Amino acid sequence: MSSKTGESESLQAPPREQWSGQLGFLIAAIGSAIGLGNIWRFPGVAYTNGGGAFVVPYVIALLAAGLPILFLDYALGHRFRGSPPAVFRRLSTRLEWLGWFQVFICFVIMTYYAVVVAWSLRYMFFSVNIAWGDDAAGFFQHYIGMDRLGSEVAYSPSVVMGVALPLLFVWGFGLVVTALGVSGGVEKANKIFLPLLVIMFAGLVVRALLLPGAGEGLNALFTPKWSALLDYQVWMAAFGQIFFSLSVGFGIMLTYASYLQRRRSNLVGTGLVAGFANSSFELFAGIGVFATLGFMAHTQHVGISEMKITGPSLSFITFPTVIAQMPGGALFGVLFFASFSMAGLTSFISIIQVVAAGVGEKLDLTPKKASLVVGVPAAVLSFVLFATSSGLPDLDVVDAFINNIGVVVSAIIMCVVVAWLLRRTKLLQDHLNAVSESRMIGLWWRVLVGAVVPVLLGYMFIQTLWTYLSEGYESEAYSSGFVMVFGWGMLLVVALGTAVMSLIPWRTPVDEFEALTLEAASQEED
Repeated sequence: MSSKTGESESLQAPPREQWSGQLGFLIAAIGSAIGLGNIWRFPGVAYTNGGGAFVVPYVIALLAAGLPILFLDYALGHRFRGSPPAVFRRLSTRLEWLGWFQVFICFVIMTYYAVVVAWSLRYMFFSVNIAWGDDAAGFFQHYIGMDRLGSEVAYSPSVVMGVALPLLFVWGFGLVVTALGVSGGVEKANKIFLPLLVIMFAGLVVRALLLPGAGEGLNALFTPKWSALLDYQVWMAAFGQIFFSLSVGFGIMLTYASYLQRRRSNLVGTGLVAGFANSSFELFAGIGVFATLGFMAHTQHVGISEMKITGPSLSFITFPTVIAQMPGGALFGVLFFASFSMAGLTSFISIIQVVAAGVGEKLDLTPKKASLVVGVPAAVLSFVLFATSSGLPDLDVVDAFINNIGVVVSAIIMCVVVAWLLRRTKLLQDHLNAVSESRMIGLWWRVLVGAVVPVLLGYMFIQTLWTYLSEGYESEAYSSGFVMVFGWGMLLVVALGTAVMSLIPWRTPVDEFEALTLEAASQEED
């Protein structure tokens, strides 16, 4: 027995960081899931896809795809104890590339996600004196430098200092938190920012509900358009929103789960709480957003349908316009953009953690060194591409291709590989049940992961790919060359990064660790 123990210790990978407990992991998981997409994406998607009727496909998408893939991420990370590259290599030495594919998707996302957080931080201070006055649209265009571009959108190297300075703070914050480690940095940051986010956003929603016209806004959101349920695009939008907001299928939740202690981590219970907390916050955000839009429509004597309610237009044009018109608008604006910033920061550090963990494990780096190795080049790319006059169109194209193609492809391949090529879903099902307080994961989960999710996401992918190839992306706004560079070009960067990192030798005993991990896990489950 002693010789076997000694052999295990000699081959064992370096001790892995851990959350301080189940609550720390849960708060971090919720903090990652609740991000910018909950506030600016869900309300618009819901409204344009059936209003109240959208809740039906949305809940079905949560149950049929969101939670099953969340459980898959949890099971892979917790069972194989590593970042995406280590986990997939331990599954099969031929699959390490899939882990790096997820890592580089996160790498690209964090370069532009940081910029949106920087905008919101700056607008928090703009709100103090309603700096945009009566022209929120013109102010935003000037602030991000869009007014310097010509009639045709093209890349501009001109850095906008008003964006660059808060962006510097965002990157500094993100890198310091990840450098402090999982329990000392990521967990503590979420324990502070997540409660503040909920408190401030609750104050914002209460204030919005007291505005004249709030009822009309809520009617616009929740009045069911049942005919929309017959439109396949509504169902695809629901599945897309769930994957976007839950942060599943591209390494974040997989990495977070790997820092849990082995015994009795209650993965199923935590996943249910995190999933429903995320969706509840989305509905909560929808109430606040549409109550505010109802007020705007009321004051301008127009219908809700006449206003833009998605993306940057909602957060940085529509809302500032409302803030300028309402009593106590400055306080409302500070609350909104502070909430928006905190939601972004908690998600931002989770994205950095995926990349830092992957690179750190492969190159045997401490959290501090890993955060610098991945953070400095990502920050430089962030400034060069997205803190410039063309930052908004650059961001729009990159985000569309990375999310609609990169993330979807990652999730499809992960499901097919685990369920069909390696046939590990039964093993992972047993693991989920063994470490959780209830044994509710059964055949239904294997069917969803192995069949339902790949088919639905495969359909979405084919539709999106065909549209991009045949019609281009937003062809009225962007030239084919611009889309080629920032859309297909960024996917090429992900592919090249995946290939390079897959070929670099490991400096930690990742291969030997697999057998020991499986043996130890099996003993614990028995």
